[in-house]
Amino acid sequence: MVVEATGDLAHFAPAPHPSGVVLEGSYTRLEPLDGEAHAADLYRAVAGEDGLWTFMPYGPFAGAAAYHRWVKDRETSRDPVFVAIRDLETGHVGGVAAFLRIDQANGVIEVGHICLAPELQKTRAATEAMFLMMQWAFAMGYRRFEWKCDARNLPSRRAAQRLGFSFEGIFRQHLIVKGQNRDTAWFSVIDSEWPGLDEAFRAWLAPANFSDGGRQRERLSDLTQLVRAASDPAL
Repeated sequence: MVVEATGDLAHFAPAPHPSGVVLEGSYTRLEPLDGEAHAADLYRAVAGEDGLWTFMPYGPFAGAAAYHRWVKDRETSRDPVFVAIRDLETGHVGGVAAFLRIDQANGVIEVGHICLAPELQKTRAATEAMFLMMQWAFAMGYRRFEWKCDARNLPSRRAAQRLGFSFEGIFRQHLIVKGQNRDTAWFSVIDSEWPGLDEAFRAWLAPANFSDGGRQRERLSDLTQLVRAASDPAL
């Protein structure tokens, strides 16, 4: 089922800014990024994982001090607004994400700067973190939630599709990142699609969807594909 936008703006008002937001689910907690609270644990989780920074405009970092400075410099940023991702099962912070390109007047916001340490990748906590950010945005009145990535980054494109984002195309020669051309793949979820995706996420995250060994019974991509307006032809 493809959900069409209604275009009804009779009750639209500028959406709030996400600064200071704390979001908690069953498996994860998102906290405003803080150098003293998070940098050491984050660096422990990402140290030596140089591949995490391939498509990022920064990194890898020379050491813990350099990473701590990077985190400190982003504590007060208003756009992007960074959050630390804490796995409630382990208690450790193993990832970072951000709200960015925050357009309150038009109700548009993007998720990006997603960096998940190996210990957090492919976990319920990681998926729930993306769900919580999306849920907050639409609950606060945003109309459009965006995901963009380097077109060469197929894992990111797969993740966007799995999470229910609809493919919108490739912006050619969009940016220069680390001295290289970046074509950018664009994805989005709009507010009329959110109720269906919300139901899909809740069904996937439910304890009943996992065996005693933690194996999923239904794939999230199978649940979200009924809502996506367009699939990525490269996948």
